[in-house]
Amino acid sequence: MLDSLELLKELVAIPGPPGQEGAVRDAVVAHVLALGYSSRIDAKGNLLVGEEGPARVVVTAHLDEIALMVSQVQPDGCLIVTPLGGVYPWKWGEQPVEILASPTAIPGILSFGCIHTNSPASVAQQAREGPLTWDMAYIFTGLRADELQASGVRPGTRVVLARDRRLVQEIGPYVASYFIDDRADLVAMLLTLEALGARGLPSGVIFAATVYEETGGEGARYLLHERRPDVCIALEIGPSVPESPFVPDPQPTIWVHDGYSTSTASDLELLDECARVLGQVPHWQALSRGGSDATCTAALGLCARPITLGLPVENSHGLEIMHREAPAQLARLLVALIGRLAG
Repeated sequence: MLDSLELLKELVAIPGPPGQEGAVRDAVVAHVLALGYSSRIDAKGNLLVGEEGPARVVVTAHLDEIALMVSQVQPDGCLIVTPLGGVYPWKWGEQPVEILASPTAIPGILSFGCIHTNSPASVAQQAREGPLTWDMAYIFTGLRADELQASGVRPGTRVVLARDRRLVQEIGPYVASYFIDDRADLVAMLLTLEALGARGLPSGVIFAATVYEETGGEGARYLLHERRPDVCIALEIGPSVPESPFVPDPQPTIWVHDGYSTSTASDLELLDECARVLGQVPHWQALSRGGSDATCTAALGLCARPITLGLPVENSHGLEIMHREAPAQLARLLVALIGRLAG
């Protein structure tokens, strides 16, 4: 039986920036195989579980995480970076990072410089007067430019939080970590596959661990362009925001609307019925910002009915906080929903 907390710790520890998700995918594949399922990887890099051919229902959770990418190697060996996905400098701050050079990662420090100055040229003074932005940041490497080049560092090299920052902290019934989005949803997906194992995966249902979600849902777009399912169910986080405030608890969240699309009234009624049967009281969220694999693809006409189910979290895209029982409850709702859709 899968241990959701240990599985979360395993997946959070593995870097997986957009376009370099292979190590996370390999870990998920190992668990999929252990659960008795076969899998395959498409040309985009999505991991697929289920029948080949047409699919009525596609369930997604994404493999990638928000990250940085080298845009320039300076003569002094410092790196200029650009964001991959919705990562903000005030969410990360100064801390250790890893530069994913090949074949060996290189340590670095995400830096903004010293504060003991009023010079307009300093980041400190600029930040006192306006927002902190990524063009004010640099990665200190302690290496010369030629040494970095010899190590394989160039524009396009990914930069991620260091491994000693990729730890799951336990706080009573809560856990806190970077990259709960979307590692905890991969946990929920695996719990769902485990629960369905006894009865088998329903015909016409595909599970997909997708790539490039944080940079616009590219993996799901590629997959759904080919499959054109009736329903796409995206597993996501459910952020606590002023439009939908809550204390993170085990209850799933249901996105009724976001920046890309709106769920159908009939699907929301179906979810309400499933939740009532399970004794769940979900958080219904109309979000003013954000998107999921389901809604991004629906906006392009690649699926007919988008559904986004989430895990309630605080501090989205930062040091995220979640109730430790949330993935199991999300899996329960997903199993019930799939039963109704595939029945």
